[in-house]
Amino acid sequence: MAKAFQRRPLPLPARCLMGAWIHGVVAPMVHVFESLGVTERVLRNTNAGHQKQLAKKNPFKGYVPGEHDVIIATYAKSGTNWMMQIAHQLLFHGKGEFNHIHDVVPWPDSPPPLGKYSIPLEDSSVWMASPEKKRVIKTHMNWELIPYSESARYIAVIRDPKDVFVSNYFFSKAIGGPAIPRLETWYRMFVSESFLVGGSWAVNAAGYWAQRNRPNVLVLSFKSMKRDLPGTVRRVAEFLDVRIADEVLESVCAQAGFGYMKGIDSKFSVWKMTPWSSNGTMMRKGVQGGSSELLSAEQQRHMDQYFMGELKRLGCDLPYDEFCDLAP
Repeated sequence: MAKAFQRRPLPLPARCLMGAWIHGVVAPMVHVFESLGVTERVLRNTNAGHQKQLAKKNPFKGYVPGEHDVIIATYAKSGTNWMMQIAHQLLFHGKGEFNHIHDVVPWPDSPPPLGKYSIPLEDSSVWMASPEKKRVIKTHMNWELIPYSESARYIAVIRDPKDVFVSNYFFSKAIGGPAIPRLETWYRMFVSESFLVGGSWAVNAAGYWAQRNRPNVLVLSFKSMKRDLPGTVRRVAEFLDVRIADEVLESVCAQAGFGYMKGIDSKFSVWKMTPWSSNGTMMRKGVQGGSSELLSAEQQRHMDQYFMGELKRLGCDLPYDEFCDLAP
């Protein structure tokens, strides 16, 4: 019998070294870059190098998705865990138990510093145990970097970039502490083509929106999920061809509720990158239209205008106001 997968963080000495690097080297460097006004340029170059490496060493390279694969594709902080929970519970008929979501969901593009973070793509144990003979795969990569197969199914969730920004900043600050630049710098980086955490929101959204007419691709908005969770669960069930009783659907809805998921946040949280850092909160607020928590009215309007302009430049007809709450 094959040995069961076990997640393992980096060894304690490696995490101590990482902590020393973040707090003793990166944080002072960021402070200097900020004082010189070159942070954006440095991070832009860093991101460009990262994107090249990601394309060159694509973690999906050589993998052909099969009929057992349900790929959840989102820009980071766009309801990823929420949709993974919905899909996984549907595939296990409301009884999808796990100590951590990545015990059962592969994440090929997980950052290397996370160590042995998720079950490997080639591990078939989860989908073989599923009543539907399917499993969930997570990715934050753009459409053009993930393998397409007519046999597999793809679910993309698109969230208002203003809310994405707020969630991302709080999460990044909790993980990176003093190594994260000032809010103003983070904002200017986000409203650009080369954001350090995920690249361009517009490019990601446009890529998935362009695939919406494929029969095996479902594109949902975070906004509609918040407005009608039961309807969302039913729609996903139909898309995955999962036929279950109403009481099971109700159970899945209950397990996908914000209160329930916040109560099991530890089953979705990343582990500490350093012995003394925070591991961040995955289910912080989960709101739609709460960007005024960090952004001024002017910044909200600017972000809307910027991303609507970017979508138009990319030739994308995504109905922005249906996915996002336009700033007054």
